[in-house]
Amino acid sequence: MISLKRVYVDPEPADGFRMLVDRLWPRGVSHERARLDLWFKEIAPSEDLRKRFHGDQIDFDEFASQYRDELDHNDQTDRLREILTENDLVTFVYATKQTKQNHAIVLKDWALAEFSDR
Repeated sequence: MISLKRVYVDPEPADGFRMLVDRLWPRGVSHERARLDLWFKEIAPSEDLRKRFHGDQIDFDEFASQYRDELDHNDQTDRLREILTENDLVTFVYATKQTKQNHAIVLKDWALAEFSDR
């Protein structure tokens, strides 16, 4: 199972394997407070894509489409599959205030579709 959680929300044992999926470290959060098992910045959207989305140069649908394309060509997705296979619960941790339209949601949907056994 994959869940999502903002890094600013206190970690809980029920989060399982906690993986930060942001390219940049979140402001104001210590490594101790984040209690992460992995900072998987290689699976985050590219710097260019992130900047275009946050700069309002592309809308969320275009961002999601381009991010899925990046994931399709990302050589780290095998590592993601291993993590999802080895852990009953994985929480994708992210920093953005946007809880309805963000890259962690796209990543979760992509992973569930790509690795349908999860």
